[in-house]
Amino acid sequence: MAAVVLVHGLYHRPEHFALLAERLRTNGTEVAVPELHRGSLAADTAAVQAVIDALPEPPVVLGHSYGGSVITGVRGAAHLVYLAAFVLDAGESAASLGGASQQLKDAIVAEPDGSTTLHPGLAIDTLYGDCPEPLAAQAVGLLRAQAPGCGRGVPQHHSWKMTPSTYVICAQDRAIDPGLQRTMASRCTDVHEWQTGHSPFVGQPDLIVELLRERLLTRIAPSRNQVVTTTR
Repeated sequence: MAAVVLVHGLYHRPEHFALLAERLRTNGTEVAVPELHRGSLAADTAAVQAVIDALPEPPVVLGHSYGGSVITGVRGAAHLVYLAAFVLDAGESAASLGGASQQLKDAIVAEPDGSTTLHPGLAIDTLYGDCPEPLAAQAVGLLRAQAPGCGRGVPQHHSWKMTPSTYVICAQDRAIDPGLQRTMASRCTDVHEWQTGHSPFVGQPDLIVELLRERLLTRIAPSRNQVVTTTR
């Protein structure tokens, strides 16, 4: 059975995937969670590519939010899973698609060193508004500063054009416009729509475990653009 590689988004850390990774490992799945924030999209992509290259079999690779920009540029995945994530085409960047909600923009705080952070009180509702309060508070506490420029990076390779892919639309997302998510989802092999906020790996990790286990077991492309709506 192939491994799973989990790729986090801006302001996040590998530790945000702790519940999800724990459940996957309990089920016997090998899990790798590379750390991003290497200073550019190209550097973040190279860090994930190194993890993929070190695995004995092509893994299932999940990218959340900005992590979608990263996994778009990798090679050697068995299946790509975009979780409320950016599926970029030639010349596109996350910033150029303009998917950040006004609520997310309002939460961004410019720091004197040129980096940005998220205001904790605004971030908790924007990113984790549908998560249990203790888990949401823990997730906000893990958020880190973000160097400028990553969201403007343009992938040099577009893996979704050759590799089977699944898009998960988070229909209650307050950070990335669900309408934009639906547009980007049309580029993927199949589509699921969940009635969750931006971060189901915090509040509903079992949803993702189920999806990833299906992809690990099949590792084949389902019917193109089959939309599955989950009400949980």
